[in-house]
Amino acid sequence: MNLFTMFKSMMKFSAVILPLVLVTQFNLAQAHGDEDHSKKPAKTATKSSAAANAKPSVLDATAAQRLSDGSLFVPKIVQRQLALRTLLTEQAELPNTIELNGKVMADPNAGGRVQASQPGRLEAGPSGLPSLGQRVTKGQVLAYLRPVISSLDRGNSQSILADIDSQLSIAERKVQRYEQLSEALPKATVEAARFDFEALKKRKAAVEASLSKSEALIAPVSGIISVANAVTGQVFDAKETLFEIIDPNRLMVEALAYDPILTSDIANATATWNQQRSSTPANTPISLSLAFVGGGQQMREQAIPLLFRVSGKSTAVAVGQTIKVIIQTKRLTTGFAVPNSSVIKLTGGESVVWVHTEAERFVQRKVVAHSLDGERVSIISGLKDDERVVTAGASLLAQVK
Repeated sequence: MNLFTMFKSMMKFSAVILPLVLVTQFNLAQAHGDEDHSKKPAKTATKSSAAANAKPSVLDATAAQRLSDGSLFVPKIVQRQLALRTLLTEQAELPNTIELNGKVMADPNAGGRVQASQPGRLEAGPSGLPSLGQRVTKGQVLAYLRPVISSLDRGNSQSILADIDSQLSIAERKVQRYEQLSEALPKATVEAARFDFEALKKRKAAVEASLSKSEALIAPVSGIISVANAVTGQVFDAKETLFEIIDPNRLMVEALAYDPILTSDIANATATWNQQRSSTPANTPISLSLAFVGGGQQMREQAIPLLFRVSGKSTAVAVGQTIKVIIQTKRLTTGFAVPNSSVIKLTGGESVVWVHTEAERFVQRKVVAHSLDGERVSIISGLKDDERVVTAGASLLAQVK
Protein backbone atom coordinates (compact mmCIF):
# COMPACT_ATOMS: atom_id res chain seq x y z
CA MET A 1 0.00 0.00 0.00
CA ASN A 2 1.39 3.39 -0.98
CA LEU A 3 1.19 6.60 1.04
CA PHE A 4 -1.68 7.98 -0.93
CA THR A 5 -3.84 4.98 -0.19
CA MET A 6 -3.06 5.15 3.60
CA PHE A 7 -3.92 8.86 3.74
CA LYS A 8 -7.21 8.29 1.99
CA SER A 9 -8.20 5.54 4.51
CA MET A 10 -7.45 7.77 7.50
CA MET A 11 -9.60 10.56 6.11
CA LYS A 12 -12.52 8.21 5.79
CA PHE A 13 -12.16 7.05 9.46
CA SER A 14 -11.98 10.67 10.73
CA ALA A 15 -15.14 11.53 8.86
CA VAL A 16 -17.01 8.80 10.79
CA ILE A 17 -15.57 9.31 14.34
CA LEU A 18 -15.60 13.14 14.54
CA PRO A 19 -19.38 13.58 14.37
CA LEU A 20 -19.84 11.00 17.15
CA VAL A 21 -17.44 12.82 19.50
CA LEU A 22 -19.13 16.17 18.86
CA VAL A 23 -22.58 14.74 19.63
CA THR A 24 -21.34 13.22 22.89
CA GLN A 25 -19.77 16.49 24.07
CA PHE A 26 -22.93 18.40 23.24
CA ASN A 27 -25.09 16.06 25.33
CA LEU A 28 -22.77 16.36 28.33
CA ALA A 29 -22.86 20.11 28.10
CA GLN A 30 -26.67 20.06 28.15
CA ALA A 31 -26.73 17.78 31.27
CA HIS A 32 -24.49 20.18 33.29
CA GLY A 33 -25.92 23.33 31.93
CA ASP A 34 -26.62 25.62 34.99
CA GLU A 35 -25.13 23.60 37.86
CA ASP A 36 -22.60 25.02 40.36
CA HIS A 37 -19.80 22.48 40.38
CA SER A 38 -18.33 24.02 43.59
CA LYS A 39 -21.15 22.37 45.61
CA LYS A 40 -21.55 18.73 46.57
CA PRO A 41 -23.71 16.48 44.47
CA ALA A 42 -27.42 16.50 45.31
CA LYS A 43 -27.37 12.79 46.14
CA THR A 44 -24.79 13.30 48.91
CA ALA A 45 -26.73 16.22 50.41
CA THR A 46 -29.90 14.12 50.54
CA LYS A 47 -28.14 11.37 52.47
CA SER A 48 -26.73 13.85 55.02
CA SER A 49 -30.15 15.41 55.56
CA ALA A 50 -31.71 12.00 56.12
CA ALA A 51 -29.03 11.08 58.65
CA ALA A 52 -29.62 14.31 60.56
CA ASN A 53 -33.35 13.63 60.68
CA ALA A 54 -32.77 10.08 61.88
CA LYS A 55 -30.60 11.07 64.88
CA PRO A 56 -33.34 12.73 67.03
CA SER A 57 -35.65 9.79 66.50
CA VAL A 58 -33.01 7.47 67.95
CA LEU A 59 -32.61 9.73 71.02
CA ASP A 60 -36.36 9.89 71.52
CA ALA A 61 -36.48 6.13 71.83
CA THR A 62 -33.87 5.97 74.60
CA ALA A 63 -34.56 9.07 76.77
CA ALA A 64 -37.56 10.19 78.84
CA GLN A 65 -39.31 13.33 77.62
CA ARG A 66 -42.06 15.63 78.83
CA LEU A 67 -44.71 16.00 76.14
CA SER A 68 -46.63 19.14 75.29
CA ASP A 69 -49.69 18.07 77.31
CA GLY A 70 -47.61 17.64 80.50
CA SER A 71 -47.46 13.84 80.36
CA LEU A 72 -44.21 11.90 80.18
CA PHE A 73 -42.88 9.57 77.52
CA VAL A 74 -40.66 7.05 79.31
CA PRO A 75 -39.21 4.18 77.23
CA LYS A 76 -39.17 0.72 78.73
CA ILE A 77 -35.40 0.76 79.06
CA VAL A 78 -35.57 3.98 81.10
CA GLN A 79 -38.33 2.52 83.28
CA ARG A 80 -36.04 -0.33 84.18
CA GLN A 81 -33.16 2.05 84.87
CA LEU A 82 -35.35 4.14 87.21
CA ALA A 83 -36.69 0.95 88.89
CA LEU A 84 -40.27 2.12 88.52
CA ARG A 85 -42.96 0.10 90.29
CA THR A 86 -46.72 0.48 90.06
CA LEU A 87 -49.77 -0.60 92.05
CA LEU A 88 -53.26 -1.31 90.72
CA THR A 89 -55.72 0.87 92.66
CA GLU A 90 -58.71 -0.64 94.41
CA GLN A 91 -61.39 1.38 96.14
CA ALA A 92 -62.11 0.40 99.75
CA GLU A 93 -63.61 1.64 103.01
CA LEU A 94 -60.77 3.26 104.95
CA PRO A 95 -60.81 4.86 108.41
CA ASN A 96 -60.73 8.62 108.82
CA THR A 97 -57.43 9.81 110.28
CA ILE A 98 -56.29 12.75 112.38
CA GLU A 99 -52.68 13.92 112.70
CA LEU A 100 -51.43 15.18 116.06
CA ASN A 101 -48.08 16.35 117.37
CA GLY A 102 -46.60 14.04 119.97
CA LYS A 103 -43.52 13.60 122.13
CA VAL A 104 -41.78 10.45 123.30
CA MET A 105 -41.53 10.00 127.05
CA ALA A 106 -40.30 7.30 129.42
CA ASP A 107 -42.74 4.91 131.04
CA PRO A 108 -42.96 6.10 134.68
CA ASN A 109 -43.14 2.46 135.80
CA ALA A 110 -39.91 1.58 133.96
CA GLY A 111 -37.80 4.71 134.48
CA GLY A 112 -36.40 6.68 137.36
CA ARG A 113 -34.14 9.48 138.54
CA VAL A 114 -31.28 9.56 140.99
CA GLN A 115 -31.19 12.92 142.81
CA ALA A 116 -29.13 14.39 145.61
CA SER A 117 -31.09 14.36 148.84
CA GLN A 118 -28.76 16.93 150.43
CA PRO A 119 -25.81 19.11 149.44
CA GLY A 120 -22.71 16.98 149.03
CA ARG A 121 -19.63 16.00 147.07
CA LEU A 122 -19.84 13.08 144.63
CA GLU A 123 -17.62 10.03 144.98
CA ALA A 124 -17.34 7.08 142.61
CA GLY A 125 -19.18 3.86 143.36
CA PRO A 126 -17.73 0.35 143.67
CA SER A 127 -17.45 0.04 139.85
CA GLY A 128 -16.80 3.71 139.11
CA LEU A 129 -19.31 6.22 137.84
CA PRO A 130 -21.81 4.83 135.30
CA SER A 131 -21.61 6.19 131.75
CA LEU A 132 -24.25 6.95 129.13
CA GLY A 133 -25.84 3.83 127.68
CA GLN A 134 -24.59 1.60 130.48
CA ARG A 135 -27.11 -0.97 131.72
CA VAL A 136 -27.75 -1.02 135.46
CA THR A 137 -29.91 -3.15 137.72
CA LYS A 138 -32.30 -2.18 140.45
CA GLY A 139 -30.51 -1.69 143.80
CA GLN A 140 -27.07 -1.21 142.24
CA VAL A 141 -24.88 1.41 143.95
CA LEU A 142 -24.09 4.03 141.33
CA ALA A 143 -22.10 6.52 143.44
CA TYR A 144 -21.65 7.96 146.91
CA LEU A 145 -22.62 11.43 148.11
CA ARG A 146 -20.51 12.79 150.96
CA PRO A 147 -22.37 15.59 152.80
CA VAL A 148 -20.91 19.08 152.56
CA ILE A 149 -21.60 21.47 155.44
CA SER A 150 -20.41 24.97 156.16
CA SER A 151 -17.72 25.75 158.72
CA LEU A 152 -20.33 27.20 161.08
CA ASP A 153 -22.48 24.07 160.90
CA ARG A 154 -19.42 21.89 161.31
CA GLY A 155 -18.42 23.87 164.43
CA ASN A 156 -21.89 23.49 165.90
CA SER A 157 -21.85 19.76 165.20
CA GLN A 158 -18.45 19.35 166.80
CA SER A 159 -19.67 21.32 169.84
CA ILE A 160 -22.66 19.02 170.13
CA LEU A 161 -20.39 16.00 169.75
CA ALA A 162 -18.12 17.25 172.58
CA ASP A 163 -21.14 17.78 174.83
CA ILE A 164 -22.35 14.27 174.06
CA ASP A 165 -18.90 12.86 174.86
CA SER A 166 -18.95 14.47 178.30
CA GLN A 167 -22.46 13.23 179.00
CA LEU A 168 -21.48 9.79 177.78
CA SER A 169 -18.52 9.67 180.19
CA ILE A 170 -20.74 10.65 183.14
CA ALA A 171 -23.36 8.09 182.12
CA GLU A 172 -20.70 5.37 181.82
CA ARG A 173 -19.37 6.03 185.37
CA LYS A 174 -22.89 6.17 186.68
CA VAL A 175 -23.69 2.76 185.22
CA GLN A 176 -20.51 1.31 186.73
CA ARG A 177 -21.38 2.62 190.22
CA TYR A 178 -24.96 1.40 189.98
CA GLU A 179 -23.78 -2.05 188.92
CA GLN A 180 -21.53 -2.21 192.00
CA LEU A 181 -24.48 -1.23 194.22
CA SER A 182 -27.03 -3.31 192.32
CA GLU A 183 -27.97 -5.30 195.43
CA ALA A 184 -28.73 -2.14 197.38
CA LEU A 185 -30.44 -0.15 194.62
CA PRO A 186 -33.73 -0.88 192.87
CA LYS A 187 -33.42 -2.79 189.63
CA ALA A 188 -35.35 -0.08 187.74
CA THR A 189 -32.78 2.55 188.70
CA VAL A 190 -29.91 0.45 187.35
CA GLU A 191 -31.74 -0.24 184.07
CA ALA A 192 -32.57 3.45 183.59
CA ALA A 193 -28.90 4.32 183.91
CA ARG A 194 -28.02 1.72 181.28
CA PHE A 195 -30.69 3.03 178.87
CA ASP A 196 -29.37 6.59 179.20
CA PHE A 197 -25.87 5.33 178.46
CA GLU A 198 -26.99 3.43 175.32
CA ALA A 199 -29.01 6.41 174.10
CA LEU A 200 -26.01 8.72 174.39
CA LYS A 201 -23.86 6.25 172.38
CA LYS A 202 -26.42 6.17 169.55
CA ARG A 203 -26.67 9.96 169.60
CA LYS A 204 -22.90 10.26 169.31
CA ALA A 205 -22.84 7.82 166.35
CA ALA A 206 -25.55 9.81 164.58
CA VAL A 207 -23.68 13.10 164.96
CA GLU A 208 -20.41 11.54 163.77
CA ALA A 209 -22.19 10.07 160.73
CA SER A 210 -23.54 13.48 159.79
CA LEU A 211 -19.99 14.80 159.69
CA SER A 212 -18.26 12.05 157.73
CA LYS A 213 -20.54 9.24 156.50
CA SER A 214 -21.31 9.08 152.74
CA GLU A 215 -24.78 8.42 151.33
CA ALA A 216 -25.10 5.59 148.77
CA LEU A 217 -26.93 6.56 145.57
CA ILE A 218 -28.87 3.48 144.42
CA ALA A 219 -30.55 2.76 141.05
CA PRO A 220 -34.34 2.75 141.61
CA VAL A 221 -35.09 0.60 138.49
CA SER A 222 -33.31 -1.57 135.95
CA GLY A 223 -32.49 -0.05 132.57
CA ILE A 224 -29.86 2.05 130.83
CA ILE A 225 -28.35 5.37 131.85
CA SER A 226 -29.92 8.03 129.62
CA VAL A 227 -28.63 11.10 131.50
CA ALA A 228 -25.36 11.30 133.44
CA ASN A 229 -24.50 14.66 135.03
CA ALA A 230 -21.94 13.29 137.46
CA VAL A 231 -18.20 13.89 137.78
CA THR A 232 -16.08 12.68 140.68
CA GLY A 233 -15.60 15.48 143.21
CA GLN A 234 -18.49 17.56 141.88
CA VAL A 235 -20.57 19.33 144.52
CA PHE A 236 -24.38 19.13 144.16
CA ASP A 237 -27.22 20.92 145.83
CA ALA A 238 -30.25 19.11 147.17
CA LYS A 239 -32.73 17.80 144.53
CA GLU A 240 -30.25 18.06 141.66
CA THR A 241 -30.54 15.19 139.14
CA LEU A 242 -27.40 13.09 138.87
CA PHE A 243 -28.63 10.17 136.73
CA GLU A 244 -31.73 9.22 134.75
CA ILE A 245 -32.56 5.60 133.94
CA ILE A 246 -34.99 4.39 131.26
CA ASP A 247 -35.98 1.11 129.68
CA PRO A 248 -35.80 1.63 125.88
CA ASN A 249 -38.30 -1.17 125.33
CA ARG A 250 -40.95 0.50 127.48
CA LEU A 251 -41.66 3.97 126.14
CA MET A 252 -44.79 6.08 125.84
CA VAL A 253 -46.00 8.88 123.57
CA GLU A 254 -48.01 11.89 124.65
CA ALA A 255 -50.05 13.82 122.07
CA LEU A 256 -52.24 16.91 122.38
CA ALA A 257 -55.77 16.73 120.91
CA TYR A 258 -58.02 19.74 120.47
CA ASP A 259 -61.24 17.73 120.29
CA PRO A 260 -62.32 16.15 123.61
CA ILE A 261 -64.63 13.72 121.75
CA LEU A 262 -61.58 12.14 120.16
CA THR A 263 -60.78 10.18 123.33
CA SER A 264 -63.80 7.93 122.71
CA ASP A 265 -63.33 7.61 118.94
CA ILE A 266 -59.83 6.12 118.66
CA ALA A 267 -59.59 2.80 116.80
CA ASN A 268 -55.84 2.64 116.15
CA ALA A 269 -52.78 4.87 116.32
CA THR A 270 -49.35 5.03 114.69
CA ALA A 271 -46.33 7.23 115.29
CA THR A 272 -44.15 8.24 112.35
CA TRP A 273 -41.18 10.47 111.65
CA ASN A 274 -38.45 10.89 109.02
CA GLN A 275 -35.02 9.46 109.64
CA GLN A 276 -31.93 9.15 107.45
CA ARG A 277 -30.22 5.78 107.52
CA SER A 278 -27.16 4.53 105.70
CA SER A 279 -29.14 1.63 104.18
CA THR A 280 -32.24 3.60 103.18
CA PRO A 281 -32.89 6.76 101.17
CA ALA A 282 -32.91 10.09 102.92
CA ASN A 283 -36.05 11.11 104.82
CA THR A 284 -37.29 7.53 104.94
CA PRO A 285 -40.42 7.40 107.14
CA ILE A 286 -40.13 5.23 110.25
CA SER A 287 -43.27 4.13 112.08
CA LEU A 288 -44.20 2.68 115.45
CA SER A 289 -47.41 0.99 116.49
CA LEU A 290 -49.14 2.67 119.45
CA ALA A 291 -51.69 1.40 121.97
CA PHE A 292 -54.07 3.98 123.45
CA VAL A 293 -53.79 4.19 127.25
CA GLY A 294 -56.10 7.07 128.10
CA GLY A 295 -56.76 10.77 127.87
CA GLY A 296 -56.78 13.52 130.46
CA GLN A 297 -59.92 15.32 131.51
CA GLN A 298 -58.21 18.66 132.10
CA MET A 299 -57.15 21.10 129.41
CA ARG A 300 -53.45 21.79 129.05
CA GLU A 301 -52.30 24.42 126.57
CA GLN A 302 -55.89 24.54 125.28
CA ALA A 303 -55.73 20.83 124.44
CA ILE A 304 -56.44 17.42 125.95
CA PRO A 305 -53.34 15.24 126.54
CA LEU A 306 -53.60 11.71 125.11
CA LEU A 307 -51.26 8.95 126.29
CA PHE A 308 -50.13 6.00 124.15
CA ARG A 309 -47.84 3.08 124.85
CA VAL A 310 -45.29 2.03 122.21
CA SER A 311 -45.91 -1.57 121.14
CA GLY A 312 -42.83 -3.74 120.68
CA LYS A 313 -39.22 -2.61 120.71
CA SER A 314 -38.62 1.11 120.18
CA THR A 315 -34.85 1.52 120.09
CA ALA A 316 -35.14 3.81 117.05
CA VAL A 317 -36.56 6.73 119.07
CA ALA A 318 -35.28 8.77 121.99
CA VAL A 319 -37.05 10.24 124.98
CA GLY A 320 -38.09 13.82 124.25
CA GLN A 321 -38.17 13.31 120.47
CA THR A 322 -41.01 15.05 118.61
CA ILE A 323 -43.00 12.77 116.32
CA LYS A 324 -46.25 12.77 114.35
CA VAL A 325 -49.12 10.68 115.73
CA ILE A 326 -51.66 9.40 113.20
CA ILE A 327 -54.94 8.40 114.84
CA GLN A 328 -57.42 6.22 112.98
CA THR A 329 -60.97 6.90 114.10
CA LYS A 330 -63.93 4.52 114.05
CA ARG A 331 -65.52 6.46 111.16
CA LEU A 332 -64.92 5.19 107.61
CA THR A 333 -64.62 6.88 104.23
CA THR A 334 -64.15 5.67 100.64
CA GLY A 335 -60.67 5.98 99.20
CA PHE A 336 -57.60 4.30 97.74
CA ALA A 337 -54.73 3.12 99.93
CA VAL A 338 -51.28 3.68 98.35
CA PRO A 339 -47.74 3.82 99.81
CA ASN A 340 -46.34 7.10 101.07
CA SER A 341 -43.76 7.09 98.28
CA SER A 342 -46.51 7.47 95.65
CA VAL A 343 -47.51 10.99 96.75
CA ILE A 344 -45.29 13.96 95.86
CA LYS A 345 -45.67 17.46 97.28
CA LEU A 346 -45.39 20.32 94.79
CA THR A 347 -43.94 23.71 95.63
CA GLY A 348 -47.45 25.11 96.01
CA GLY A 349 -48.37 22.48 98.60
CA GLU A 350 -50.47 20.38 96.22
CA SER A 351 -50.27 16.58 96.32
CA VAL A 352 -49.81 14.66 93.05
CA VAL A 353 -49.29 11.07 91.91
CA TRP A 354 -48.07 9.56 88.64
CA VAL A 355 -50.45 7.23 86.79
CA HIS A 356 -49.14 4.69 84.25
CA THR A 357 -51.75 5.11 81.51
CA GLU A 358 -49.95 3.41 78.59
CA ALA A 359 -46.91 1.21 78.11
CA GLU A 360 -44.54 4.18 77.88
CA ARG A 361 -46.70 7.09 79.04
CA PHE A 362 -47.17 8.54 82.54
CA VAL A 363 -49.69 11.22 83.53
CA GLN A 364 -49.56 13.41 86.63
CA ARG A 365 -52.76 13.62 88.73
CA LYS A 366 -53.61 16.06 91.49
CA VAL A 367 -55.10 14.22 94.46
CA VAL A 368 -56.39 14.82 97.98
CA ALA A 369 -54.49 12.54 100.34
CA HIS A 370 -54.52 11.93 104.09
CA SER A 371 -52.10 9.85 106.13
CA LEU A 372 -53.54 6.40 106.81
CA ASP A 373 -50.71 5.01 108.94
CA GLY A 374 -46.94 5.19 109.05
CA GLU A 375 -46.51 3.57 105.61
CA ARG A 376 -49.65 4.37 103.60
CA VAL A 377 -51.85 7.30 102.65
CA SER A 378 -55.53 7.40 101.77
CA ILE A 379 -56.43 9.15 98.50
CA ILE A 380 -60.05 10.27 98.61
CA SER A 381 -60.18 12.09 95.26
CA GLY A 382 -58.23 12.22 92.01
CA LEU A 383 -58.04 8.49 91.22
CA LYS A 384 -60.27 5.80 89.77
CA ASP A 385 -60.50 2.05 90.09
CA ASP A 386 -57.99 -0.14 88.23
CA GLU A 387 -55.44 2.59 87.56
CA ARG A 388 -51.74 1.92 87.91
CA VAL A 389 -50.14 4.34 90.36
CA VAL A 390 -46.35 4.63 90.53
CA THR A 391 -45.17 3.49 93.97
CA ALA A 392 -41.39 3.53 93.45
CA GLY A 393 -39.51 6.18 91.49
CA ALA A 394 -42.27 8.80 91.48
CA SER A 395 -39.84 11.50 92.63
CA LEU A 396 -37.53 10.67 89.71
CA LEU A 397 -40.36 11.10 87.19
CA ALA A 398 -41.02 14.58 88.57
CA GLN A 399 -37.50 15.60 87.53
CA VAL A 400 -37.99 14.78 83.84
CA LYS A 401 -37.96 17.96 81.76
